Amino acid sequence: MDNLIDIGLNLMHSSFKKDRVEIIEEAKKVGVNKFIITGTNVHSSQMAAEYASKYPETLFSTSGVHPHDAKTCNGHTMFELEKISKKDCVVAIGECGLDYNRNFSPQDLQRKWFEAQIEVAERTNLPLFLHEREAHKDLYDILKRHDSIIEKSVVHCFTGTKQEAQNYIDLGCYIGVTGWICDMKRGRDLQEAVSVIPPEKLMIETDAPFLIPKNFDQKPKKNRNEPKYLPHILETIALCMGMDAEELAVQVSKNTKEFFKI
Repeated sequence: MDNLIDIGLNLMHSSFKKDRVEIIEEAKKVGVNKFIITGTNVHSSQMAAEYASKYPETLFSTSGVHPHDAKTCNGHTMFELEKISKKDCVVAIGECGLDYNRNFSPQDLQRKWFEAQIEVAERTNLPLFLHEREAHKDLYDILKRHDSIIEKSVVHCFTGTKQEAQNYIDLGCYIGVTGWICDMKRGRDLQEAVSVIPPEKLMIETDAPFLIPKNFDQKPKKNRNEPKYLPHILETIALCMGMDAEELAVQVSKNTKEFFKI
């Protein structure tokens, strides 16, 4: 399996501090050759862009504020995100959206700053890298108000139901699937949901260091997810979709290159 792209990698996370270069090299050995580093606030988006800029053939990044951090936004935040987005390595606005599972930021503020980031994406003509957890209806309703951006949106780390996946597909969104699908308990909804995701609307990601796949034959020594596990995630998705893994790999890579223009 070759030319896979990890669309969601938290490479600037402290757990990767000592071996960032090594984990990328390890992933390349198994056919993962491009990576998009997730920005979750102004500071991490800046760091991600600075790091990605050093490896223009391999690394890309996003510029955004995660809903957990919506409470930190002010009038200057969107200006900063837009400024970061002008760097060549930045391929999307996000991670942005709504998270009603933890409510680390008040819901009204989450909605306000999510919509503000959609407007940044519209101005910069960049796609949206979305986060949604237990907030399907509100995120869906906000997206519907922005026709021009819907088909340039990917619901990253989708963990919802079959119906929710169908709703996003009907809107025109792409869906990003992680190793959550490898969890035989928590991942059941997702295992069913992938049956309604057309292969041409699918992208894959690790969300590393989080969400390590739970269905390895042998548990890795480090309980840390890494981009080298992306082929394993893809194989699990292919199994749930009843597809050949190699064929799915080709389609998913094509989707990702066209969507992010990389």
